[in-house]
Amino acid sequence: MPTRREPPPRTWLMLGGKAGDNTQITALAEALGWPYQTKRLAYRRTELFTNLFAGPTTKGLVLERSDPLEPPWPELVISAGRRNEPLVRWIRQRAGFDNVRLVHVGRPWALHECFDLIVTTPQYRLPRKPHILHNELPLQRVNTERLEAEARRWQPRLAHLPEPHITVLLGGHAGPYNFDRENGALLGWHSSRMAEAKGGSLLVTTSARTPEGAIAAFEAQLRAPHTLHRFTKFQPAAENPFFAFLGLASEVVVTSDSMSMLAEAVASGKPTHIFDLARGKTSNRPPRPEDGSITKRSLPERLADFRFQALMYQLGMITLPTRLTRDVRIIHDTQVRAGRATWLGQTRPHQTTTPPLTDLANAKKAVEALFSDNPPPRPERPQSRWPEIVQRVFQG
Repeated sequence: MPTRREPPPRTWLMLGGKAGDNTQITALAEALGWPYQTKRLAYRRTELFTNLFAGPTTKGLVLERSDPLEPPWPELVISAGRRNEPLVRWIRQRAGFDNVRLVHVGRPWALHECFDLIVTTPQYRLPRKPHILHNELPLQRVNTERLEAEARRWQPRLAHLPEPHITVLLGGHAGPYNFDRENGALLGWHSSRMAEAKGGSLLVTTSARTPEGAIAAFEAQLRAPHTLHRFTKFQPAAENPFFAFLGLASEVVVTSDSMSMLAEAVASGKPTHIFDLARGKTSNRPPRPEDGSITKRSLPERLADFRFQALMYQLGMITLPTRLTRDVRIIHDTQVRAGRATWLGQTRPHQTTTPPLTDLANAKKAVEALFSDNPPPRPERPQSRWPEIVQRVFQG
């Protein structure tokens, strides 16, 4: 078995504006247990153009609002998201190719061979290559110790709410999904009836993307005892009850838009229900109540709810190369088949055991191997006359 290098490598975490990306980066760093330095970054509105055409560069960065990128250079850089890719490649140029290992979480836009390790998930449908690790779910920071500690800390504040507690995690607009008034009301109705049927209560938290209209519609349908936490961007971590709500839950309900929240719900080990925000023949949304308390969206509502991003997502799935699209339903279906989750409103199949999640352990092992006494060979860049941007699009 390869031995790990001592002392541990100097490590930088490239943190941007997306909470889900930052969570995955931090989760991997915490699992490694190595000292690390965070680099918080802000990007120009034009960063897409420099990303596509400039190669390794810091031109997409707002330098005065970002942490400095200067020596001593790191030996390990962990990144996620398109915006960080030119930066980490620039760092390796400055530090020397042989001195830095680049680990990217998710799906890179650059050529796969620009990274020493890619930790990806099924919705991106990346090819099978020696340096691409295929996990089931995004990396997350949920563990038994953290959930139990946060549950103990928050339990006195929630002692007035009857058990069992059902935790509801509200996401927002993303990809093909609209978290609109009708979806908010439908989720509130079914969540409340679930808690009432069990004689329990709801622990609800929003996210940074949850629309106010959906929150109001959700809350209007609640008849069961509940508490609703509204997430705010600048809220101190100690006042965020997310981990406490997971720790106190007997079951978890999560909206289908967020793969990170689904991963956290599943990792808690609690029975998890996915509320499908999608509509149409393939939707798994629970039915509207027969009493007519929740009406379909009117034409003005549908026009107001129209999102160009959702339309482009659907068109992209039909017309674009797989390299440029993502199919989040693959993750939903995988977790339902594994018995770790079920669609809200559908009967949970009787299953005594489910396969344990090993994603974080697998990623930790793969990074450690890069710094072992017998590291895997580094990826070789393909030889091609085509410009890199063309290779990116059609890379297998």
